[in-house]
Amino acid sequence: MMSSAPVVRSRKRPSERRAEIVREAAAVALADGLERITLRAVAERLGVRPGLITHYFPVAEDLVIAAFVQAVADERDAMVPEHGAPLERLARMVEHVESAEGRDIARLWLNARHLCRFTPALAAALVEQEALDRARLLELIEAGVATGEFSADPFDACIRIFIAVDGYGAYVNDVGAFEHDAYTRFVTDATEWALGLDPGHLRSAIAELQPS
Repeated sequence: MMSSAPVVRSRKRPSERRAEIVREAAAVALADGLERITLRAVAERLGVRPGLITHYFPVAEDLVIAAFVQAVADERDAMVPEHGAPLERLARMVEHVESAEGRDIARLWLNARHLCRFTPALAAALVEQEALDRARLLELIEAGVATGEFSADPFDACIRIFIAVDGYGAYVNDVGAFEHDAYTRFVTDATEWALGLDPGHLRSAIAELQPS
């Protein structure tokens, strides 16, 4: 009887394995919070030994920070698209923020802001990610001002919009249902005001994104 050929397992390159670990940790962060990221939890999700995670992240805090950065960076492309007309890009951003899908990232930011009080390295990462988000939105607003779609000081408008996003996200963990239009469309209304848009203009642009 012929013996079966041995199973050859391919080894992942270190860069691929590290990226896989960080992506899995980011998924944990979005679903359960940064506090739930442990070497054992990530190892179990990947089906590997905890020692493998330790090899890439000897300090658990470094994995927590990497997971936060990964999740926020991935979200940035969804939240503020790089291409398209300024008003359409803005409408997609606000639609995403106010959607159910946007709640996970809102929870993560809220979670990270709390933990920053106790973790200076996470605080530094948060500041860096805020700057990248701000640069992306600022570019969008400047493009809209240049085309005449928006009428506002770009930096002032950018700050006001992000404050509206953070204020909206502050209620994301509330257990009671609060579906009043003044809350569910708060970011839309605040963004219209910040950019000098006519009332209802951004709502109409968001409505046009919906499939017919």
